Amino acid sequence: MLSVAKIQRRNAWRYFVRGVAFGDGRRPVGQSLRDAQERAGIPPGVWWGRGLPGLGLTAGAVVTERQLELLFGEMRHPDADRIERERLADGVTPAAARLATVLGQPVEEIEQRDAIPLLGLEFVVRPQASLLVLWVLGDDHTREVIERAHARAVAKVLRWLEDEVAEIRWASGRERAKPPGLVVAAFRHFDNRDGFPLLHHHLLILNRAQRADGSWYALDTRRLYRHAVAAGTLYTLAITTEVCEELGLATVPREVTPGLRPVMEIAGVDTELIEWKSTRRARIEDALETITDQYVKEHGRLPDERARHGLGWWAAQDTRPDKKTPKPLAQLLAWWRASAILNFGKAVIAGLLERCRAAAAVIRARVRPLVDTALAALDVAAVVYAVRNAFARRHVLAEARRHLLETLRGRAYPPGLDDYIADQALARHSRRLTVPQPGHRAPAPDLITYTADFPWPARWFIAGTDGKPRSATRYERAKVASLALQNAIRAARTAPPPVRDGAPAATTPPAHTDDRHHHDDRAAAGPPHAVDHPDRDAVLTPVQRAVAVHAHQQAAMPQEYAEGRTTDPATWTTAPERLAALAKLTAATEARKRSLPEADAGRRALADGELPGPAAEQRPAPRRRQEHEHPQQPGHDHGQNQGRGVQP
Repeated sequence: MLSVAKIQRRNAWRYFVRGVAFGDGRRPVGQSLRDAQERAGIPPGVWWGRGLPGLGLTAGAVVTERQLELLFGEMRHPDADRIERERLADGVTPAAARLATVLGQPVEEIEQRDAIPLLGLEFVVRPQASLLVLWVLGDDHTREVIERAHARAVAKVLRWLEDEVAEIRWASGRERAKPPGLVVAAFRHFDNRDGFPLLHHHLLILNRAQRADGSWYALDTRRLYRHAVAAGTLYTLAITTEVCEELGLATVPREVTPGLRPVMEIAGVDTELIEWKSTRRARIEDALETITDQYVKEHGRLPDERARHGLGWWAAQDTRPDKKTPKPLAQLLAWWRASAILNFGKAVIAGLLERCRAAAAVIRARVRPLVDTALAALDVAAVVYAVRNAFARRHVLAEARRHLLETLRGRAYPPGLDDYIADQALARHSRRLTVPQPGHRAPAPDLITYTADFPWPARWFIAGTDGKPRSATRYERAKVASLALQNAIRAARTAPPPVRDGAPAATTPPAHTDDRHHHDDRAAAGPPHAVDHPDRDAVLTPVQRAVAVHAHQQAAMPQEYAEGRTTDPATWTTAPERLAALAKLTAATEARKRSLPEADAGRRALADGELPGPAAEQRPAPRRRQEHEHPQQPGHDHGQNQGRGVQP
């Protein structure tokens, strides 16, 4: 999970120097940052990023208070005092000596235009609640695994931002270049303002980067903002996968807010333990109820999705506690464990990890490390289209990472699988909206927008947990529509007769005598990133591969999605079976609306045994046979047509 905030000139940077650098606490007056950190037992901040050599800094070096003040307060070189003294000794004027330490455009010039200089961005990265419970109540080995996975996941996000996202701009944004790296001050914290466990990192990203000629320019911070969600999903996928593989765990979906995306938590962690560490959420929900009632009185209607997000932020700000006095981690761990034992008993806490492993064993027994990339691309494109209508590649990439997390349940995946699924979703099930204009510069890749031609999911109403009806969210409608399309593709993947297959069983080595079978197996091998059983000692036939993938998808799909719902069954006014029928009827209706007269004429010609135009001499292979021989190709004809609302 990841959030973003601005670091600005007018005293905003002091909050980070005095508070964030001191464990989100209130630093005593008169103490230096380093002395206060040592007395409170707080780890100091360290420098990260590949842009540090341009400033004479070293990765992993301790961040000092003066360096923070110069970089994030004045946008000057971290060793500006020494540089300024040397220039003054050379006989230059004080103004020229100071200007020699400025990185890029001076902030004073920006303020003269009545603008607030943006000095940097703060990325806050933290794991999900169940991992925090295991980190607090687990043994030393469990805690070390989670901390190591957290650090690696944060480093992976930073590398991805440097490699794929970060850009510097000048000439009012008309000129852009790829910087060698970012300059980041990282601070690790262990608790929240209430004193409850919250392992997280504050990443202060400097809004300056160096070009190849040594000059410094501002980053494209809007581009960093736009990719924050994709960066957050990358972190969650990375830390969850590493922890589950190291400790033998698995994940399950947990609905936090009805109708919104579930959070993939560690299986076996009790909900009571999650709520025990999430004390602030209860206060936010109470405040949100009051704010929502006020909104209804003022506007005469219930808030929509966008308004609910704004009201949630308002409630979070109103319930934000004051800063506390930081404490060493050992003291916090002892207090947290004693509090958990007092509330739930020693037996519950002592057997937490074993319960998680037992729950994971059940999930891993029925969920194999398989990913059908054709269905994954379809699901990703359908969900993003229903939620956003118009989208960019970053939205598809974020949804692809969520799909891997929901499907693999914490199992490892090959590097690049998320990018492959995103590319397939754009290539197979999307169409481009942004068209280059003659005489104009081609738009940047992250500014290209896409849409799709899926049937628009119908609306229905749900009886909420408080008894008040609410409209189904776009995410709920998107999952129902996506499942309808996936089930249609699965139904079309019928097994061919055994006499036509002619392939050996999975327990015997393949022995092909016909070149056609060799070609079929190569075609059915799937895309380069398809995940298969790592312990399988024989090659799967096309039929066996389709059956295995189908079984895995059914097992990995959360029960809430498989039934076409994401909330408690008691809260639905319409049965899941009726919802599935409604989604199927809607898809059929939309498909009929989109059919063209030319397509009808073409189908009539095919029914009469004729093909229009020169292609009549070369009749294609039967559609059913193609589906049998290529059950897992991501660009398969029935998968593509289903993505565009055509009946199989």
